[in-house]
Amino acid sequence: MTTIDPATSVSLAPARLAPVAPADREFNLDMLRGWAILGILAVNAMTFAWPFALEMSPDLTPFAMAGADKVGTWATDVFFTDKFRSLFSMLFGVSVFLIGGERSDAARGALLRRRLWLLALIGALHGAVLWFGDILLNYAVWGFVMLLVRSWTGRRLVWTGGLLLVFWSLLAVGMVYLTAWGETYAAAQGAEAAQSGNPFAVTAAGFQAQIEAGRAGWPEAGIQNFQNWLITAPFLIIIFGPVTLSLMMLGLGLYKTGFFSGRAPVWVYGLLSAAALANLAVFAWSEWISLGSPKGQDPAGLIDEIAASFAPLITLGYASLLILMTRFGLKVVTSVLVPVGRMAFTNYLTQSLIMASLFYLNWGPGWYGTMGPGALWGVVAVVWAVQLIWSPLWLSMFQMGPLEWLWRSATYGRWVPLRKG
Repeated sequence: MTTIDPATSVSLAPARLAPVAPADREFNLDMLRGWAILGILAVNAMTFAWPFALEMSPDLTPFAMAGADKVGTWATDVFFTDKFRSLFSMLFGVSVFLIGGERSDAARGALLRRRLWLLALIGALHGAVLWFGDILLNYAVWGFVMLLVRSWTGRRLVWTGGLLLVFWSLLAVGMVYLTAWGETYAAAQGAEAAQSGNPFAVTAAGFQAQIEAGRAGWPEAGIQNFQNWLITAPFLIIIFGPVTLSLMMLGLGLYKTGFFSGRAPVWVYGLLSAAALANLAVFAWSEWISLGSPKGQDPAGLIDEIAASFAPLITLGYASLLILMTRFGLKVVTSVLVPVGRMAFTNYLTQSLIMASLFYLNWGPGWYGTMGPGALWGVVAVVWAVQLIWSPLWLSMFQMGPLEWLWRSATYGRWVPLRKG
C-alpha cells in the first residue's frame, strides 16, 4: 500500500503525538479494514438469503420474531448494521488520499481516476450479475467527489464530515417519523391506500413468486437480481451517496489527525469507547423491546431510532478499542485481522460468490428463502473462519490478493509482480 510522509498529517494535538513507523500505520489500516469486511457480511447475509422485497415489506416476514431468529436479528441490528459499512467508507476515504496524494500531484491523481473508473466497472458487474447489494459502484462515484477535497486539512475534513453526518442522522430520524405518520394516515383511508404508500410493496403471492425464482437458479434468479440492482444502485448513489461522502471525509480527516494511526491521546480512544458502549447499551435495550412490540405500539420507538442514528459513533468506538488493544500489548490478537484487511477487495467479492453459491446459484444447495436470521449466523461464522484462514495462507506466498493484483495491474496497464521474492 502507498504511504505518505508523516509531515503531511495535520494533528489535533501535535505536541502529544508520538511518531509512528509506516509499517504501523499500515498495520492499523489493514486491521480495521479486516474488521470492517468481516462485519459487513453479517449485515448482508439476509439480502443473499431472501428477496429484496422483504426489506420493503417487513410484514411478509415468514419467520416469527422469537427465539433464535429474534436474537439473530437483534445482534445484527445492534452490533453490526451501519457500523461496519461506516468504517469501510471511512477507510475508503483514506485510500483515496493514499493512492491519489495531494491534488497538486497530477500523476497520482490520474492513477486514482483510473482506479476509480475500474472500480465503477467492477461494481456494476458485481451488482448486475452476482449480487444487487454491491457498494463498490457507490464508492467509485463518490470517490470522484472525494478526490476534490483530499488535500483539505485533517481538522477541516473532520468538522465538515462530522457535521454532515449529524445532519443526515437528524434527517433520517425525521423521515422515519414522517413515513410512519403517512402510513398511519393511509391505513385510516383503507387497506388499498395503505398498500399504495409503499411503491415497492408486494403481495404475499408476489413474495412467494420471488422466493421460487431464487430457488430456480439462473436465469430466473439472475433476472431477479438484475431487477433488484436497477432499483438499489440509483438509491445507493443518489440517496445514500451523500452519507458515504461524509463518512469518507471524516475517515480521511481522522487519518490525517493521527486517529487511525494510533497517535491520538489515549483519553480520546477511551472517551469514544465509553460513549460507544453507552450507546450500545441503550440501543440493545430499545431494539429488544422494539422487536417484540406490535407495529404501531412500540414504547421505545423514538429512543430506538435515535440510538440507531449514532452508528458512526459505535464505529469509532470499535476502532478505538482495536487501536488500544494494538498499542497496549494485544497486537497478537488484532493481527489476525490484518491479512483479511490486506485482501479486503478479494474477500468482499468472494463473500458474494460464496453466499450466492449457497443460496441461489445453480451449482449450490439452493438454500434461498429457507433460513431465518438465527440460522444465518452459522453460515456467517463459517465464512468468517474460511477467510481468516485462507487470507494469511495466500499472503504467505503472494504479495497481495488475487483480485487486488488484477485491479492494480489493470490500473498500471501492465502485470505487476504477484509472487513474493
